[in-house]
Amino acid sequence: MWRSLASNALTLFIVLLIVVSGLLAWGREQYRGPGPLADAICFRVERGASLSAVSRALQEQGAITDARIFRIGADYSDRANDLKFGSYLLPPKSSMRDVLAALTAGGQSTCGREVNFQIGVARAQVIMRELDPTTNRYVEVVKFDPKAEAAPQAYVDVQNEPDLRFRVTLAEGVTSWQVVEELKRADFMTGDITEVPAEGSLAPDSYEVEKGSDRAALIGRMVAAQTSILAELWAERAEGLPYETPEEALIMASIVEKETGIADERPQVASVFVNRLDRGMRLQTDPTVIYGITLGKEPLGRGLRQSELRRETPYNTYVIDGLPPTPIANPGRLSIQAALNPADTNFVFFVADGTGGHAFAETLEEHNRNVAEWRKIEAQQGNAGETGVQGE
Repeated sequence: MWRSLASNALTLFIVLLIVVSGLLAWGREQYRGPGPLADAICFRVERGASLSAVSRALQEQGAITDARIFRIGADYSDRANDLKFGSYLLPPKSSMRDVLAALTAGGQSTCGREVNFQIGVARAQVIMRELDPTTNRYVEVVKFDPKAEAAPQAYVDVQNEPDLRFRVTLAEGVTSWQVVEELKRADFMTGDITEVPAEGSLAPDSYEVEKGSDRAALIGRMVAAQTSILAELWAERAEGLPYETPEEALIMASIVEKETGIADERPQVASVFVNRLDRGMRLQTDPTVIYGITLGKEPLGRGLRQSELRRETPYNTYVIDGLPPTPIANPGRLSIQAALNPADTNFVFFVADGTGGHAFAETLEEHNRNVAEWRKIEAQQGNAGETGVQGE
């Protein structure tokens, strides 16, 4: 009898083991296999939401098939407490494992609305865009100039959305005064900036910020980023450069930044100015003259006059020798890199070529031919008041 009971118990145990193994295999397949989503969705995790609430919402929105399996998978992978607040793009057929990874990875949200306060060289603009989950592309919803016009109602209506994201983007070549003045118009930020940071000390980049964050703290982030970039690139600089300090390299980088918007040209432009310094020639660059007139407060808005090219200021490199006393803008990483690793050329002249780029020359004769071509283009474009010439 006991032998029969033992045999039956063993049989039952084996059956249960097979059933449990089957359930585990099925659950693993449900967790790792393709999910039920036919189209991408934007899923929002509420601030402080529990795993239980999130798993139920995922099942209700058709992103997963079983909330219990999702919770078991999160517990098993030790990520049950790692949910991050925000809105996340869940692609079609996302597995539960993929969904959990998306909701616990951290970093910025991957869908929903985003406000980008862009500070450009000529003006600032606010762009609000929204990700279309079906195309995985952002669609522009609102764009306006905060200095010239009131915020559109579509922008005002969403300001209290809890997962609306904000960022501030600095274009390469903006001045520190421009940054401070424009940040005053960023209505999603708070606090005062008590002084204009040193010219050149802010890193052009895109900075994610939270609503209500402090303007001065953001300036601090920009300064720290530029300090780090300059230190890194200074350590990797070429030998024999005519700069004694990183600050002098930053001045050169700012000139390169203002002279060309074409990334591939920056090392060549830097080589022209390095060659000029090495030969004891004046830099003769228009952007420094302009900075001496405006001090970085608003664009000049017109061409330089001959009287201004002859006027002595600390920044008029047609008159002074060597570098101006400070940077003339906030240069980006590529311009700093170009100043510290210029191209190996014999160029000492360059002039605009009418395409947005420049024609470079080693001799005055060659340069004069390039200038003559530029003058023809100027006449055709009706811009005869602008010099556009370096090294005349």
